[in-house]
Amino acid sequence: MACAAFPTLTLSLLRPRGLEGGQATRASPLPLLAGLDSRNQATDLSEVSSRRNFDRKSWSRRAIRAEFPPEEREPMVPPYNVLITGSTKGIGYALAKEFLRAGDNVLICSRSAERVKSAVENLKEEYGEQHVWGTVCDVRVGKDVKELVAFAREKMKYVDIWINNAGSNAYSYKPLAETSDEDLMEVVTTNTLGLMICCREAINLMLSQPRGGHIFNIDGAGSDGRPTPRFAAYGATKRSVVHLTKSLQAELQMQDVKNVMVHNLSPGMVTTDLLMSGATTKQAKFFINILAEPPEVVAEYLVRCVRSVPTSGTQKPTYIRFLTGLKAYSQIFSRIAFGARRNRHLIED
Repeated sequence: MACAAFPTLTLSLLRPRGLEGGQATRASPLPLLAGLDSRNQATDLSEVSSRRNFDRKSWSRRAIRAEFPPEEREPMVPPYNVLITGSTKGIGYALAKEFLRAGDNVLICSRSAERVKSAVENLKEEYGEQHVWGTVCDVRVGKDVKELVAFAREKMKYVDIWINNAGSNAYSYKPLAETSDEDLMEVVTTNTLGLMICCREAINLMLSQPRGGHIFNIDGAGSDGRPTPRFAAYGATKRSVVHLTKSLQAELQMQDVKNVMVHNLSPGMVTTDLLMSGATTKQAKFFINILAEPPEVVAEYLVRCVRSVPTSGTQKPTYIRFLTGLKAYSQIFSRIAFGARRNRHLIED
C-alpha cells in the first residue's frame, strides 16, 4: 500500500478560504467519520503584507542564529532516533514496536511510572537493551517536557523523529452539558496545552541539532471540522491540532528554517481502549466494525510512511493518512452492498 502523504502549503501566515467571518460548517450525517481525509483547504497570502509591526530583518537574524548553514548540517540517515509521547499503550506503543522492528532507537514516555517500567521491560526483552529507553513525562507540565528533552539528549544524543501522540478524551462519552470540569480540563490540557508545550520543546531541540528533525502531530476525530457528538471537547482539541501544525509550518518558513519540519499524522480509527470505551451505540459499533483497524496494522503502515520522510530528504511538510476518504467510503459501500466487515470487532444488534 502506498503512503497517503499530502504536501502542505505554508508559504506565509495562512488562512483557509471559506472560513472567514465565522462561517458555519455543515453537519455531517456520519459524525463518526470525523478525522478522516478531507482535501487541504486553499490558502492565501493576504495577512503578511498587512502586518504593520512585522520585522523582516528580525526574523532573518533569528533564522540565521537558529539554523545551521548547509555545509554544517549532518545527513539524516537510518537508523533513526525516535521519541513518542503517550507510548506505553495503544497506537503509541504499537508505533514504538514498529520503529524498533525497523531497526530504529526509541524513547517512550507516559504519565504512569508503572506503565513506563512495564513497557520498557517488554520492549527491551524483544528488541534489545541498547535500543529502548523510557521515562515519566506529563506533557501538560513544561518542566516535565524539558526534562524529557534532557533525558533524550543523554540517552540518544539527538532526536530525528518526534511523534506527539499523547492525548485523552478522559474516557468520557457524553453530551458536553453533562461533562465535568475535571474531564474538560483533562482533555483540553492534554490535547491542546500539552501539544503546544511538546512542539515548542521539540522545535528548540531540533534547531540546536546539525541534523535538524521532523515533528509529527497526530490528529483525531474532529480534525477535519466534522461534528463529534458525545465527545465534543475532544473533537474541538483535535481540530486545533491541524491549525497549530499549519501555524508552526508558517513560522518556520518565515524564519527560513529548512531542516526542521512539522507534519500531521492521521491513524484513522484504531481499536484502542480510548475508542472502544465509547462503543456503546448502534452507530458506533457499525462504524468501528467497518473502519477501525488494530494498532499493529495501522502502525506498520504509518511507520513506513514516517520513515520515508527523512529518507527522501524532503523539505515540504506532509499529512500522512492511514484511512483516506476514498478508502473509508469504499469500505462503507462494501458493507452496505455486500454485508462485508460485519461484527469484525463488536457484535452489532
